[in-house]
Amino acid sequence: MTTPKLLWQPTEEQIKNSNLYKYRKYLESKYNLNFQSYDDIWKWSNKNSGLFWSGLFEYFKLIYEGSPEPAFSGDEMPDVRWFENIRLNLAENLTRFRSSEKIAVIETDESGQYRSYTWHELMSTAGAIQQQLYEWGLKKGDRVCGILPNNFHTTAAFLAVTAGGLIWSCCSPEFGVESILDRFSQIKPSVLLCIDNYMYGGKSFDLKRKNNEIAQSLDSVEFIFNLSKIKSSSDTEQRWLVDMDCSRSSELRFERVCFSDPLWVLYSSGTTGAPKAITHCHGGVLLELQKYHAFHNDVKQGELFFWYSTTGWMMWNYLHGAWLMDASILLYDGSPGYPVVDNLWHLAEKYQISHFGTSAPYILANKKAGINVMKKYNLEKLRSIGSTGSPLPPEGFDYVYESIKEDVWLCSMSGGTDVCTAFVGGNPTLPVYEGEIQCRALGCNLWCFDEEGHAVENMEGEMVILQSMPCMPIYFWNDPDKIRYRESYFEMYPGIWRHGDWIRITPRGGVVIYGRSDATLNRQGIRIGTSEIYRSIDHLDEITDSLIIHIERKDGNHWMPLFVVLKPDSQLTDELKKKINNQLKNDYSPRHVPDEIIRVEGIPYTLSGKKMETPIKKLLSGRPPEKCFNPDTVRNPESLDYFYRLAHEINK
Repeated sequence: MTTPKLLWQPTEEQIKNSNLYKYRKYLESKYNLNFQSYDDIWKWSNKNSGLFWSGLFEYFKLIYEGSPEPAFSGDEMPDVRWFENIRLNLAENLTRFRSSEKIAVIETDESGQYRSYTWHELMSTAGAIQQQLYEWGLKKGDRVCGILPNNFHTTAAFLAVTAGGLIWSCCSPEFGVESILDRFSQIKPSVLLCIDNYMYGGKSFDLKRKNNEIAQSLDSVEFIFNLSKIKSSSDTEQRWLVDMDCSRSSELRFERVCFSDPLWVLYSSGTTGAPKAITHCHGGVLLELQKYHAFHNDVKQGELFFWYSTTGWMMWNYLHGAWLMDASILLYDGSPGYPVVDNLWHLAEKYQISHFGTSAPYILANKKAGINVMKKYNLEKLRSIGSTGSPLPPEGFDYVYESIKEDVWLCSMSGGTDVCTAFVGGNPTLPVYEGEIQCRALGCNLWCFDEEGHAVENMEGEMVILQSMPCMPIYFWNDPDKIRYRESYFEMYPGIWRHGDWIRITPRGGVVIYGRSDATLNRQGIRIGTSEIYRSIDHLDEITDSLIIHIERKDGNHWMPLFVVLKPDSQLTDELKKKINNQLKNDYSPRHVPDEIIRVEGIPYTLSGKKMETPIKKLLSGRPPEKCFNPDTVRNPESLDYFYRLAHEINK
């Protein structure tokens, strides 16, 4: 394979000013080491895993009590136990750089209005919420669930809950009733946090009826806490419905808990079964967010960190980690493309964002719209652009440097809700090559396995992780014997985490992700990543979106259909089909050419913005719809109608 195009190279000054370079020099001095490259540091962090993770407590001056020795006990995942002699609290560490008048949070929404909040305001609001929870008798380990927007009051509630040793869990308001109940009913919350309405795409949505239905269905809920400060006429029997009173002067109290005590519960997409209630711990999240924001995002004191997210996506939890580097965070609530597709770049200019995080589909949507961001906006303060959610194709990399900012650091990353971080991602000391994620993260012993289970480089295969990380889930809720946990990650390779991504580790130490391994296309014994198809199709102006699947039928035949969404003025003619096939053949090989090209009105996406390749594959393979996905977890459920009809037709 040829070396891809070099898009960005850090200057010597940028390298030496990076947090990662300073950490490298610290390690060399403290342990009498001599690293020749980042790969040397990465190998050291895995060979000396206990020393690496325990050393972060001293290096970052984290707040804890007890001893970091031993770092862990046990040898085989998922039964490794970390820092059993330490007590701490994530919220106490997140807020450790606070000072009264320093800006902690800026919030804005589709209206364009905004407000900045100081640390004093944030801590006072969080303290008032916490005091109410204490008055209701909540204690360590009780669950508090929210159906909340991405704004200041949600962040304050999150701090109030986690500071007190309670367990946080949240869905965004656009989730359907069944989707929320599928999640919250598993963990039986005592308190439900809600608002009366929210805005999205220029429309207002009333939530009072939904809130009432959810509260009535959750028998465990004793109290409802309305964060919208709008009196609600609805009430529920034997419940309290209150408005937040921030005038109550209460100091936020921090309860230190065991390193591995539960912090929050996040959920898998739930498209192919009940959502996994993934439970993370205070200490694991603290170490991981501190490591990643410092070394792989290179966040600095006084900068503004932004990542577009809803409260139902792990990136909302992740973005608060920027506080660990004494930065401020920007919260935006609403559609990323309203009123115009490039709306988020307007935010970057207006608020002088230092680190801008988004998804690959958003970058590609701007590319498809032909927007020249660098001519339209002044992004002088922008240092980095982060991309995650799905693989960013090489054309997306090119678009960033051709049309957004020539000297920006593009730090594409990939991880998951499973660990609330990235396994692979940015590196401020390394160049950016077209289509490649820069590196494997420190402390993440990640490799590529072939089908025989052998580690390979510069070949496609399964992403695996060979050693435990503190940020791995402590358990799934209601899975005391870790049966579902083991099935999710350790069934293929006992004791080795198989993440389910199809990847290649490049000769430069970078990583290319081709899509989910369970959605790869098997053509004449050759496995093809779905991202290759999408990358090629993206060159065609007539197509706005696409979905490719591969079905192995019971009679031994194979069928690989390509579903395409066309621009309003385009038609799926024989000429366009030929153009699509030639594009795939020329870009890759004849194996990439689909068996059939089908026009659809929409491609189904999960609520977190991922194409539903595997669920649609299962549906068209003959599985009952209820065994394939929960429509309530689909961002655009109307797009399923065509696939229901097609499944009925081909499987009758």
